[in-house]
Amino acid sequence: MAVSIVVRAILAGWIELGNDESYYWVYAKYPDWSHFDHPGMVGWVIQLFSLNLLFDSELFIRLSSVVLMTLNTWLVYQIGRELKDEGTGLRAALLYTASIYAFVITGVFILPDTPLSVFWWGAFLLLARYLKQEKAKHLLWAGLLIGLSILSKYTGAFLWIGFLAYLLCHDRKKLKNPYLYISIFITILCCLPIVIWNFQNDFISFRFHGDRVGLSGSLNLSSFGTELAGEFFYNNPVNVVVAFLAVVAAFRKRLSLDARVQRLILLTALPMVGLFWFFSLTHSTLPHWTGPAYNLLLLLSAVWMGDLKKNQQARRLMATALTVLGLVLVIGVLEIKTGFIPLDRHTEAREVGKDDFSLDLYGWRQLEDKFAALRAERIAQGEMKEEDAFIGNNWFPTASMDYYVARPLGMKTLGYGTLDRIHKYQWINEVEGGFTIGANYWYLADSHFFIDPEQAYAYTNFHEINLVGIIPIERRGKVVRNIFVYECKNLVYGPPRLGEVRGER
Repeated sequence: MAVSIVVRAILAGWIELGNDESYYWVYAKYPDWSHFDHPGMVGWVIQLFSLNLLFDSELFIRLSSVVLMTLNTWLVYQIGRELKDEGTGLRAALLYTASIYAFVITGVFILPDTPLSVFWWGAFLLLARYLKQEKAKHLLWAGLLIGLSILSKYTGAFLWIGFLAYLLCHDRKKLKNPYLYISIFITILCCLPIVIWNFQNDFISFRFHGDRVGLSGSLNLSSFGTELAGEFFYNNPVNVVVAFLAVVAAFRKRLSLDARVQRLILLTALPMVGLFWFFSLTHSTLPHWTGPAYNLLLLLSAVWMGDLKKNQQARRLMATALTVLGLVLVIGVLEIKTGFIPLDRHTEAREVGKDDFSLDLYGWRQLEDKFAALRAERIAQGEMKEEDAFIGNNWFPTASMDYYVARPLGMKTLGYGTLDRIHKYQWINEVEGGFTIGANYWYLADSHFFIDPEQAYAYTNFHEINLVGIIPIERRGKVVRNIFVYECKNLVYGPPRLGEVRGER
């Protein structure tokens, strides 16, 4: 745990924020009961650990991830020890540490999965205790933690799905326990901020996610293959293979683990994985969505490894899993900082860096100083004003430019585009007073994800759209992306206001 927290703290402060992380920083800057994409918890933990953004460096934005993943490691150890013995707890903690999803995605980066993970593990521990001890307090506290996990990410609901499926299939007499329904009610109370916010906003978040994982759509084996490959990598190939073997052993009743806990794990994890596999057949999904399910399967893996006749085999497996993690960290950081693997071969100025995913985490710090100099020059020439704001027509990379450029320069950032593109910025527009007819705005187009303002706004939204500079972002002396700086002058009309988007009259 000590080594883990030091390594992750260094990475959290050294690597620049990714697009998603900058966007969740916006949640902390503009807190609300819930948001277009996710519930509010990720923004609240950023506020908590950064002292309401008093400290707003990358390390403090990500500090909750560094701290909570360490707490999770201890929780995993405690769960393994309670389910069987201390060796099981240690193996589970090591496998959890080796998971790229756990160590990096929830342990370095700040995503909704960060708070989800700690409430997920805490709730599962209490549910497992309830099955063994049947104490009402465990059930009631589990209801609270499941509610907090749903406030972090909607997938927290799978904890109730798995537990209720277990009761229906294996222990129906517990369905008569009134504390079960009090616990569910506690979860519902926790979810009221989500429900109230969505009620006020035409249930827009539910409709958005419904479109992402709906039942309609044509068969897409490419997205299905991407989902499988992503899960295999994110959860560590060694962990995934061992989990598969452990699940097979569980179905064959060859695991030396309490049958009640085995069933709870399988009925929680496998439906979650299967559902997102099903969605990926017709829609694009993200591999980390199933991360909590694979985390639970690590408990079965730890038991299976303990059942091996030769302890040396278990040690080799754990050593291999940790080695894979180490290689991923070294290669990943080197690629981000040096680009030693040539991922992009585009030479056209508007496409440089298009295929290099490592650029999501590189180059933003350079942009601030270079843009500040260009901005000062244009203001001195009388072409722009100090109060002129940024606009963007997609939530990314607008959020990254908001954090790395607008924040230090004291500029506002607004979203000018459709709701399915600007997301949270639709609400930020209202907080910041909206658009001013006749005003000028800055627009930055990134060659990594180029959107031409002349096409996005078709010259009908502004009297003039002028390209005034191209800022090169360099890595090891080589230009790896270009930032095109536009001045959008004399606004003719702004985007729809929030009430119009929601269909209000």
